[in-house]
Amino acid sequence: MQASDRFNINSQLEHLQAKYVGTGHADLTRFEWAVNIHRDSYASYVGHYPMLAYFAVAENESIGRERYNFMQKMLLPCGLPPEREEE
Repeated sequence: MQASDRFNINSQLEHLQAKYVGTGHADLTRFEWAVNIHRDSYASYVGHYPMLAYFAVAENESIGRERYNFMQKMLLPCGLPPEREEE
């Protein structure tokens, strides 16, 4: 394997990590992965007006209220982080 091959593989991995949620680093914890997925989903709901309108009708709320609720859920989508073990 040459240096150019290694650079190409690393650049492909970085591209995948930027494009797809869930192809993170090996050091990513289960909690961090879940937070990324939830935040990505909420951002998608807020960014796509028809989806936001669907949630608003389903929950009998205004679209603005649903947008606000999703933005608030993005702060702590999975609750408080678990306690870290001391190394």
